[in-house]
Amino acid sequence: MSAPGRLPDVNRVGYGAPLRWLGNGWADLWKAPGPCLVYGGFIAALLSLVTYALYASGLAFQVVILALGLVLIAPILAMGPYEAGRRLEAGERPRLAQIFVVRSALRQDAFFLGLALFLVFSFWIQAAQIVYGLSTYQLHATLPEFLEFAFNTEDGQRMLAIGGVIGGAIAFVAYTLVVVSAPMLLELRFDVFMATVTSVRVVMRNPGPMLLWAAIVASLVLASAATGFTALVVVFPWLGLASWRAYRGLVAVEPAVQP
Repeated sequence: MSAPGRLPDVNRVGYGAPLRWLGNGWADLWKAPGPCLVYGGFIAALLSLVTYALYASGLAFQVVILALGLVLIAPILAMGPYEAGRRLEAGERPRLAQIFVVRSALRQDAFFLGLALFLVFSFWIQAAQIVYGLSTYQLHATLPEFLEFAFNTEDGQRMLAIGGVIGGAIAFVAYTLVVVSAPMLLELRFDVFMATVTSVRVVMRNPGPMLLWAAIVASLVLASAATGFTALVVVFPWLGLASWRAYRGLVAVEPAVQP
């Protein structure tokens, strides 16, 4: 354990840990299904509305960017499920108001982390648009047109290969910075510097299990995007609760008493 003002110790975990986090998160979801599923429904509805607006504007590529980029921005959107996990751990039953307005997240450090993720997401969007623009002179207005280009043409396949390498590198950097720092900031004793440095240390100490966890999270989020984000009603709070479990298993700190 660490003293106040010092970086907390980081635990080493095995490859079975991500599956345990998922299992525990699933169990936590059904301890407070009402507020958690309402939160998931809100996120799903918001993303569906944005997707519809983009698609109606003939911006099929931007719909794909949103679906893939959700993996980058999801951690900061999941403060509600993190709070639900924290309260369940303390033996409380979280209420809807408590996870929609997370008081401990309304501070400067959480804002800085959100801003950093926004900047990474913006950079990722610009990189994706450059790769797309260099791959074709056409603007694909519908999703079937874009998918036809991406998978059935040489230029499209080259775009996917280059974009996958660039996007994967950006996503991994973001993941390394935020995988435990977002839930960690719900504990007021930690600032954004301590949280992000701890997050990097977690990934460096557990590269294999953390890559597996990243693959699981990305797969579930992208599979949910394929349903028009409807599956996020369940998947989003589930992953948020599992991420809180991951944080508690990876970072050696005693639970803090907070309002």
